[in-house]
Amino acid sequence: MELAERVRQIKPSLTLAVDAKAKAMMRAGIDIVSFGVGEPDFDTPEHIKEAAIQALRDGFTKYTPVGGFDELKEAVIFRFQEDLGLTYALNEVVVSCGGKHALYNIAQALWGPGDEVLVPAPYWVSYPPMIELAGADPVVIATREENGFKLTPEDLASAVTPRTKALILNSPSNPTGSVYSQGELKALGKIILEKDLTVISDDIYDKIRFDGLPFWNMAMLGPEFRERTLIVNGVSKAYAMTGWRIGYCAGPKAVIGAITTIQSHSTSNPTSIAQKASLAALKGPQDFIQEMNLEFDRRRNYIVRRLGAMPGVKASLPQGAFYVFPNFSNFFGRRAGERTISNSIDLSEYLLEKALVAVVPGVAFGEDDCLRFSYATAFPLIEKGMDRLEKALKAW
Repeated sequence: MELAERVRQIKPSLTLAVDAKAKAMMRAGIDIVSFGVGEPDFDTPEHIKEAAIQALRDGFTKYTPVGGFDELKEAVIFRFQEDLGLTYALNEVVVSCGGKHALYNIAQALWGPGDEVLVPAPYWVSYPPMIELAGADPVVIATREENGFKLTPEDLASAVTPRTKALILNSPSNPTGSVYSQGELKALGKIILEKDLTVISDDIYDKIRFDGLPFWNMAMLGPEFRERTLIVNGVSKAYAMTGWRIGYCAGPKAVIGAITTIQSHSTSNPTSIAQKASLAALKGPQDFIQEMNLEFDRRRNYIVRRLGAMPGVKASLPQGAFYVFPNFSNFFGRRAGERTISNSIDLSEYLLEKALVAVVPGVAFGEDDCLRFSYATAFPLIEKGMDRLEKALKAW
């Protein structure tokens, strides 16, 4: 049986591949410290779990409208208004099976052969494959470590061609933890208006920020930006609900209608019970987020301090999300036993096999000089992992 050409060109997610290999080693009895997959190690808050249990008891187990039931969409609208000062109508919001699903639907709704979509690197691993699966071409724009891996107006302007349709912006960023300021977005916004670009604003980490840093996205800059921006978010990160698979998208009603139609022929509605749980998350107490962020902040400061003290490693303090993206290029070209470490894949494999530490190679995110460490794991494990990493690097 022959696979479709579009599938043969797509590579599996390296982040999930690293996690799978680490878990296989764990099942074999090997003590692995994993800094791989990015999901909060906190449990979903009790009031959210109780809402799901109540939904089961109430028999809320049937189909819902494709794009989510109205009460949940109203809760999404409430959060946009309360948190960002943005107002949306019911027909401008769709609920999907996770933020990844929302992004995939956007690609299917907006892009096709001949279109180009701009993706600043480092980027989340699934952006380019999603664009390719729509038949369009991802155009990767390299950013620079010295300015926090943020896209500049000059870089943006030079990447635009007559085929360019859209720009994907992720802030706070996976993998770098960088956060765009209002001023930085305004500077990019001039080019976006001039070149008539659509903006896909991936805000999934919007509530995980440090040092009192405010959150801004492109739609918040004014009506002329709101009408050309699609905001993607969800409950996975902020409420420790990764497995519940609820994401959502807000934007112009014509695009949201197209996304809903596409979803009607793929998944239909997101899980009814998870929708009820998400309603409780969005409308209920929000203190959990602050408590979680305080612990993330403690871990962030510790892991960056430890990494920065290791000779040859350059580690910047992330502003948000729960990743650090240190530069390990000083180790490339060195011999480690019988192998030469040439790139981030070689180094990540070496660390997994010899140090029993799982990290994601930076090449998965379009930046081969770096490795991604998720500090969404227990503090004692972070300490153990840093000890092992330090020992392995000193062995060279």
